[in-house]
Amino acid sequence: MEPYVPRSARHRRKGGNEAWEWVQALVIAFILAWIIRSFVCEPFHVSGPSMRETLHDGDLVLVNKLVYEFREPKRGEVIVFDYQKEKRDYIKRVIGLPGDIVEVRNGRVLVNERSIPEPYIKPGTPTSDMPPTKVPEGHLFVMGDNRGNSSDSRDIGPVPIDWVVGRADLVFWPMTDFGFLW
Repeated sequence: MEPYVPRSARHRRKGGNEAWEWVQALVIAFILAWIIRSFVCEPFHVSGPSMRETLHDGDLVLVNKLVYEFREPKRGEVIVFDYQKEKRDYIKRVIGLPGDIVEVRNGRVLVNERSIPEPYIKPGTPTSDMPPTKVPEGHLFVMGDNRGNSSDSRDIGPVPIDWVVGRADLVFWPMTDFGFLW
């Protein structure tokens, strides 16, 4: 038989254990959130008009940081990369892969002499011509969907694959724009 412990003492002991359990739960949640954000996915704030009509200034997207640990980026994917010359992140669409020759002729983007389908471009979006450019090994050629108002590989050059943070998979804010990007 257990010795009698007054109700107030039992309550204090339970309260102390409960507080310790809360501290443990919060520490575990913080560690898991840090691991997920560092290695799996991370929110990204879209700033500027370069990806309009696909993404808008102020949108929040979820960036999958794990996908490119298993494979290389593919043409057409929207990526976030760390533009190290300006120490900031950019969000753009992959147009050319290593070894591709990218050109803009008469407003059409050609990759390896073939016009690529671009359903994400608003009809009538101006795209100035660009001479053929070979994408070096270990690099990507990226462009914004709002071609007339985008600082992309036409200006900054091909992007080293090592600079890629991840693939933008989901717009989660504002809720009116909620949806997958692939």
